[in-house]
Amino acid sequence: MESRPRLSFWQIWNMCFGFLGIQFGFALQNANVSRIFQTLGADMDQVPGLWIAAPLTGLLVQPVVGYFSDRTWTRLGRRRPYFLAGAVLATLALFVMPNSPTLWIAAGTLWILDASINISMEPFRAFVGDQLPPSQRAGGYAMQSFFIGVGAIVASLLPWLLAKAGVANTAGAGEVPDTVRYAFYFGGVVLFAAIAWTVLRTREYPPEVLASFEEAPSAPTTAPPAGKAPAIAALAWSLAGLAMAAVIAVQGWDRMLYVLAGMLVAYGALLLLSRVLPAGGMLPTIVADVRAMPQTMRRLAVVQFFSWFALFAMWIYTTAAVAGTHFGSSDPTSAAYNEGANWVGVLFAAYNGFAALAAIAIPWMARALGLRLTHLVNLWLGAAGLLSFLLVRDPQWLLLSMVGVGFAWASILSLPYAMLSDSLPATKMGVYMGIFNFFIVIPQLVAASLLGFLLKSLFGGEPLWALVLGGASLLVAGLSVLAVPSLVAQEARA
Repeated sequence: MESRPRLSFWQIWNMCFGFLGIQFGFALQNANVSRIFQTLGADMDQVPGLWIAAPLTGLLVQPVVGYFSDRTWTRLGRRRPYFLAGAVLATLALFVMPNSPTLWIAAGTLWILDASINISMEPFRAFVGDQLPPSQRAGGYAMQSFFIGVGAIVASLLPWLLAKAGVANTAGAGEVPDTVRYAFYFGGVVLFAAIAWTVLRTREYPPEVLASFEEAPSAPTTAPPAGKAPAIAALAWSLAGLAMAAVIAVQGWDRMLYVLAGMLVAYGALLLLSRVLPAGGMLPTIVADVRAMPQTMRRLAVVQFFSWFALFAMWIYTTAAVAGTHFGSSDPTSAAYNEGANWVGVLFAAYNGFAALAAIAIPWMARALGLRLTHLVNLWLGAAGLLSFLLVRDPQWLLLSMVGVGFAWASILSLPYAMLSDSLPATKMGVYMGIFNFFIVIPQLVAASLLGFLLKSLFGGEPLWALVLGGASLLVAGLSVLAVPSLVAQEARA
């Protein structure tokens, strides 16, 4: 068995550069889609439901792309064909999104945009595991975080910068301002160019070479053996979902809660379907791999759940919270609302800028504190940033809140993957990275389903309180890190 050779700084730079484009697309989506939905007539209560497209496409696309990319070998390699295909589709969706004539077209375009970005993004995570030896993986994921930060700074700032340059920042009812439209056009070009750079400037190990590399030591595992799920377990999941749906109907609760019930029913149905399909197929293989997850992955799933619940709350509700609380308007056609929405772009650029700086600092923190404690500290800095929205009333001072959010964001994008990658077999790196993203997607679906109900029931519909709930969720995520098994060698390499 051989060890993977260490790569140079510029080789790691090239293999991660495509994330600059991926985050350009995500940042434009995160900072502006709620604004587009409201401009096209969506009520605040409808916005979380319209956002369901984003996490749902990730839930469906990422494990499938991971499964197939593990089994792909072409002239472009193993992962790079997916980089390129996703880039083409995402670029087209970015051109279409700000020109959507109706709300339902905008929602449908979000499905396409998010699915396309996920086609490119999921193999990028496995790409680091394929190419880098364990001693360089934390640095590789930190480099991805750096490019994520840099790309998101520019993308989030674009509408604000265009407004400063004299581009129209308001439009008639039902029309997206020119600042947003031109930002999406520019973003499409950058996304394609950055991913094309990685496709053209990197190489991949052939399957036989990859198989010859020494496997990293696995973390202790108490996972059940891979195989078919018991029929009773599959039925129990489905019955639990049906019971939840019945309670929601009887109580007359928010219809978005049906998404949670549907998730339980769907999981039970997938378990049942995997029992009757021939072993070795895509679905039975993915289900078996889910059941056989290493213990490290199971514990990190809890951390990821609460981390991404918080992030999704921030992405959905910051525009409405800042425009309403700090700029005094909830009318999407007003100058005050659009000024507030542009300022949210500045805030999102700020946290991504701080994330780029944090990506440089995190490897040093990890060497001093270890991976787990470093992640805990960063998550709690993010919690402090979101909770401070409740106290700060001058929108300028919200930039300080973004320091903590930036450190949390950089840490979420790097350290869980560094902790995870050493416990995964190379032959299943793609599918397990896709499965791991379930725990990014599921909390977003829960947030989209539950936050509107909680705000209406407990907080008078005030979107500011969604950010407070996000801060509390990051506190829980930090505590959950302590339950993640520690590999001594892994901590020493950090």
